[in-house]
Amino acid sequence: MANFIDRRLNPKDKSLGNRQRFLNRAREELKRAIKEQVKSDRIADVDAAHGVPMPKRGAGEPTFQPASGSGAREYILPGNKEYMAGDKLSRPQGGAGGSGKGAGRGESEDDFQFILSRDEVLDLFFEDLELPDMVKLNLKETVTYKPHRVGFSTAGTPTNINVGRTMRNSFGRRIALQRPSEAAVKAIADQIAILEAEPNPSAQERRRLQALREELEQLERRRRRISYVDPVDIRFNRFERQPLPNASAVMFCLMDVSASMGEREKDLAKRFFVLLHLFLTRRYERIDIVFIRHTDEAREVDEETFFYSKQSGGTVVSTALEEMLRVIEERYPAHLWNIYAAQASDGDNISGDSERCAALLRDHLMRLCQYYAYVEIIDERETEIFGATDNGTSLWRAYRTVDGEVPNFQMTRISRPADIYPVFRKLFTRQPAMRTRK
Repeated sequence: MANFIDRRLNPKDKSLGNRQRFLNRAREELKRAIKEQVKSDRIADVDAAHGVPMPKRGAGEPTFQPASGSGAREYILPGNKEYMAGDKLSRPQGGAGGSGKGAGRGESEDDFQFILSRDEVLDLFFEDLELPDMVKLNLKETVTYKPHRVGFSTAGTPTNINVGRTMRNSFGRRIALQRPSEAAVKAIADQIAILEAEPNPSAQERRRLQALREELEQLERRRRRISYVDPVDIRFNRFERQPLPNASAVMFCLMDVSASMGEREKDLAKRFFVLLHLFLTRRYERIDIVFIRHTDEAREVDEETFFYSKQSGGTVVSTALEEMLRVIEERYPAHLWNIYAAQASDGDNISGDSERCAALLRDHLMRLCQYYAYVEIIDERETEIFGATDNGTSLWRAYRTVDGEVPNFQMTRISRPADIYPVFRKLFTRQPAMRTRK
């Protein structure tokens, strides 16, 4: 049986193996703490390192201990001045000995902060969520490769010489061949210099001097024969080309910015868009984001304009869907891109346009999209009325017909920030039928 001990250190000089074991043991507690933080903080703050409070009871290592209320055992107590060998100690009253308590009342077990990196936070945050209908499409660009270290070789370019491995090989060879060290040569040279400085050397000193000169010449010949660095010592870093995943995705954000959409509605919409973007970045190397805002007409804009620029006018939702179709045709062909879309609205729409929106989704957009999520933002007072019914706006009723026919279309309602994450989980834990795209 072989035992392997992982002594690699993480950046904080903690054992990487211990850290991974703690993450596995406390995974549920960490996930619960992160979800609670997301509900109270801004969702944009998810994309950062987090300090998660952990109760002391969740950090203890499992141990075996003898039962304190029974059995006979021997102790060695240093500094004992009261008892002799063979004395019997009375059992504590009430069974097991009491546990220490801190100052004050109640439990004294303090929480501690466990720091999670950004990647660890996002892995725990999205651990049990999956992208519906996530299909590997053709790559938009030619396959790219990245050099990856796979060991050492005896041939290569000078720029790839591994100095550390080369010098270790050189040192081992010099020891094996007993190459004279520089210190040994210098010691003999110093002795020769001392003898040569004698004004009247004796016969014995002259013989000693001659012997030292011969020994020095022999050492130098040996040093010349056994080089300090030999070609057999040189090692080069060896690289292999590994293909990089180059699957591309585009995320369309559509939002109604008419007068009926206030700051509260826009803030809720932004939180949902940010959460969806974070989720997609865990699955794709490249993400493009397209922002389309609309009133009675739609325009593609930048992020700053999308969320903060003020605009007034009526509401014609179909203009945003038509603009999305135009952008897809011009820049994001469906056979090359994974297309995702999220639409946020308060449900207001001009009379007769909701049916046109449903037709655009059913006949055109849903044939191109991997996934389409519609989030309707309603007043908190309407939650109890419309939360589980098909009543409400004409746009909601029209989209319900699409929801019943197309598996990769999902819709829901939110009314406050606390609804966003549960709604997001509801959308992405459902598993629609998978479509295969040739």
